Amino acid sequence: MRTAGWYHRRPHTFAPEEEAQLLKLIREAAALEAFEPTDLARLLRRYPKADGQFAKDQLVAAYRQFCADGRLTFDRDVLRRLQMKPVRTQSGVATVTVLTKPFPCPGECIFCPTDARMPKSYLHDEPGAARAEAHHFDPYATTLGRLRALENIGHPTDKVELLILGGTWSYYPADYQAWFVKRCFDALNGVESETLAEAQRRNETAARRNVGLVIETRPDYVDAAEARRLRSYGVTKVQLGAQSLDDRLLDLNRRGHTVAQTRQAVRVLRAAGFKLHLHWMPNLLGATPESDREDYARLWSDPGLRPDELKIYPCSLVREAELVAWWERGEYRPYTDGELVDLLADCMAATPRYVRLSRVIRDIPAGHVVAGSTLSNLREVVEKHVRATARTCDCIRCREVRGEKIAGDVRLETIVYETTSGVEHFLSLVTESGRLAGFLRLLLPTPEAAALTGLDELRGAALIREVHVYGPVVRLGEGAQGEAQHLGLGARLIREAEQIARNASFRRLAVIAAIGTRGYYRRHGFELGELYMAKRLG
Repeated sequence: MRTAGWYHRRPHTFAPEEEAQLLKLIREAAALEAFEPTDLARLLRRYPKADGQFAKDQLVAAYRQFCADGRLTFDRDVLRRLQMKPVRTQSGVATVTVLTKPFPCPGECIFCPTDARMPKSYLHDEPGAARAEAHHFDPYATTLGRLRALENIGHPTDKVELLILGGTWSYYPADYQAWFVKRCFDALNGVESETLAEAQRRNETAARRNVGLVIETRPDYVDAAEARRLRSYGVTKVQLGAQSLDDRLLDLNRRGHTVAQTRQAVRVLRAAGFKLHLHWMPNLLGATPESDREDYARLWSDPGLRPDELKIYPCSLVREAELVAWWERGEYRPYTDGELVDLLADCMAATPRYVRLSRVIRDIPAGHVVAGSTLSNLREVVEKHVRATARTCDCIRCREVRGEKIAGDVRLETIVYETTSGVEHFLSLVTESGRLAGFLRLLLPTPEAAALTGLDELRGAALIREVHVYGPVVRLGEGAQGEAQHLGLGARLIREAEQIARNASFRRLAVIAAIGTRGYYRRHGFELGELYMAKRLG
């Protein structure tokens, strides 16, 4: 058994004159009543070091040092002011993205870039892809590198969501999949295990626990056997490349699957408890802004779809894709900035409250785009347009409490909607200011849907598919006054789910628990089965 020898924060040493500057800078930052990012930039200019400005990871390191030696008293709010990108952990978890190695893809999509150095659909100079290549696509090294980078800029890494991206996960060999996941867990644990099962057991009590494991795949590669295999790895969320809900467009763009296959994949995954994160692409070959508006509406009107999360990836005309040939013949036209902003504003305003709209743009380096929009701040522009037209986006991402303190009571809101797997109850706790402090997804499955998965331990059970309490990450074992994660909101949501399940005559309640959350659910009376945790309802 080996430990990760370089699993530590980057050390910094400061000269006495640098310490004096840093101490003045941090004290002034702490004293400000209101604090904006521009304030930190101003302070960095006011208190420079001899050869320029201090780096932000140096600020965090100095603050930790001053608190450790008694010159300052630790204050979580001060740390947030010094952090490089505090939003990275304001959704309640620290996210670590790991890419799989370059590998053939079963798809032949004409819009998809081909870069021999990358897994299918990725470009070598995208930030996450570049990091993976720098680590030779080694999941252990990539995971450790991201954990160290996050900690160096002041982010807790106690609760980690792992995003395993790159091509079609289900197309990779099974032994590679198991090895890849194990190496990610080894990195989280700081200890190398002999088997995946051993690594998972270690992570239940590790300092850095996995609270979510995400993979991406195609609808035509999902069935009951695949759902079982994903659960054996500890997967809790599946990103599914739907791209369009129009078979004509899917065929024209050589996507290689049908809308019916997307619906079936969604049905199986939902019945097995996975969080559903669909990808949708406007401006495909053959689409128009109006047809895209109709397509987007089908996501929410069709009970066979209704995902929990959505990434909108407007089709980008990149030089590495076959679609360029259609454009050169005049058979394809990218939307103008105005058309795209209008379309996406309509989409955002039409997004249900139970959905998290995680992206409205893919961050493709502008040098790859042959024609069409290259707005790097597209989401910001679209959100401004939504407000300018007296509308709002009420998706989860737009309503999260983020860094807001919760001073008063929170009220329970419930949204009930039908799906082809059963009845969904979206329970949310909302602050007095209308912000979302936490939510729970409860599925009351139909007997047919439960049988569809072939998972005997789910038969006759209501199913918690997600519990999420928002606000900045709070370290395991710590409390923080006013932080949503430590006000017992998760426990309140679970109690409410239990009552709803009882009222619907379910005698058992199951949960799709991430490996690192098993201890949490044990404290709430759940016991571990083969792939899920469950409790009896009295």
